[in-house]
Amino acid sequence: MGTMYYGGAETPIHIEDRALAHLKVVIATKLRRGESFTLSWQHPDDDIRGRSTVWLHPSIPLRFVFDEPEAPTLSRQYIQELADSANTSGGIQLVSEHMETPEAPAILPLRAS
Repeated sequence: MGTMYYGGAETPIHIEDRALAHLKVVIATKLRRGESFTLSWQHPDDDIRGRSTVWLHPSIPLRFVFDEPEAPTLSRQYIQELADSANTSGGIQLVSEHMETPEAPAILPLRAS
């Protein structure tokens, strides 16, 4: 389980490592462009029931921490789905990844941010 720390929030945001790796790519791309947007997710089963949304802005500190030492192979399709949702008025909706198909090959792990 990975963790995202955003601004001065007292509670870290726990997201499965693989999903967080994909999310990091989309968030970094948007913030590098100076774009602000929202990120929404449903609380995990072991947390209080509900969902949360945060407003992401380039001037607010953000840190990603992964439990796994090696970066996973990333899915172009999953990154595109997250990026497409980031470009809507509803912002990024963290949804489950659809597994790879021959039409949507994986890309190599990213080593640098």
